[in-house]
Amino acid sequence: MYGVFQEHLRAELDQIERAGLTKHERGITGPQRTGIVADGVEVLNFCANNYLGLADDPRILDAARSALEHWGYGLASVRFICGTQEQHLELERRVAAFLGTEDAILFSSCFDANGGVFETLFSAEDAIISDELNHASIIDGIRLSKARRLRYRNRDMSDLEAQLAAAQDARFRVIVTDGVFSMDGYIAPLAEICELAERYDALVFVDDSHAIGFVGENGRGTPELCGVEGRVDIYTGTFGKALGGASGGYVAAHRDIVALLRQRARPYLFSNTLAPSIVAGTLRALDLVEESDALRGRLRENSALFRRLMTQAGFDLLPGEHPIVPVMFGDASLTARMAAEMQRRGVFVTAFSFPVVPREKARIRVQLSAAHTREQIEQCAAAFVAARDAVG
Repeated sequence: MYGVFQEHLRAELDQIERAGLTKHERGITGPQRTGIVADGVEVLNFCANNYLGLADDPRILDAARSALEHWGYGLASVRFICGTQEQHLELERRVAAFLGTEDAILFSSCFDANGGVFETLFSAEDAIISDELNHASIIDGIRLSKARRLRYRNRDMSDLEAQLAAAQDARFRVIVTDGVFSMDGYIAPLAEICELAERYDALVFVDDSHAIGFVGENGRGTPELCGVEGRVDIYTGTFGKALGGASGGYVAAHRDIVALLRQRARPYLFSNTLAPSIVAGTLRALDLVEESDALRGRLRENSALFRRLMTQAGFDLLPGEHPIVPVMFGDASLTARMAAEMQRRGVFVTAFSFPVVPREKARIRVQLSAAHTREQIEQCAAAFVAARDAVG
């Protein structure tokens, strides 16, 4: 049987290759940082989600090493079967306190967190109203629920209001949005979303994976930035980006929401929890975020510098202040050639084209880190100029 199935797989893979959509992974030697060795070549890294530069921070590494000695390598089962470590409970308390919610629950990833929420909380009598550009994990999580599904155009409040009006016969309604849309760096208009939610009696769900730790005055994410803390009902997010860059996710919400997730969320009930070293490292990352604004300030400065240099050089950037900076080229083939030329010039970036982004909206998504130096950012901008001249 496999022979026929293999032919089917090969045809699918060949089609992906012909479309220029094959994803090639590069082997990295050593830790994730701004300067890496990829496939044996030294390059500057401008495509990681390492926003605060904590992925190789020695303070986090020390916490993780100590946890290996004190807490061991792993729990070897799920929490309700074999118990849970005190540091896992502490991380849940810390996340809830940081975000100002009543409780929080840990998941193996934010993908799992989003996969556990909707099926548990909403059923056929309810309506889920989701931004069209929400992350794949949200889309997949919503598919698991029997609730009615409605979509609204990205950040379009008139369309959101129309969908809310259409869902008034539902028992419960929930508006679902990313806090930051990762392909564009755009921030959701949460003040307007919360106003509509209150007008139409809806809950608000925000996945803040690309904001937790560095967006907002204290790093509490897009609700803090938009002034709607306390008006968001369900937060999800990851520890795998700004907060150390390892793995793990969370849901932070009202106490009873979290309590029901502990009883019924399948990714929580049937998956091992976070490794002890990751929990300890994440706790230390939260310490660093709460103790000082220095890394957030440096990240803001680096993002502004790169945007200024690229604008002066005549590149087309999507507007914004987020450290995700899409450099727009439109044509998919040109974008791929630009990314390849950049890597030949020692700068690691990635080209994105359809179906990841809309047709004729191909781009190179540059991601800044607090760990980038001014010299590295200037080198990146100069490489863009030289690559443009070379590609023509």
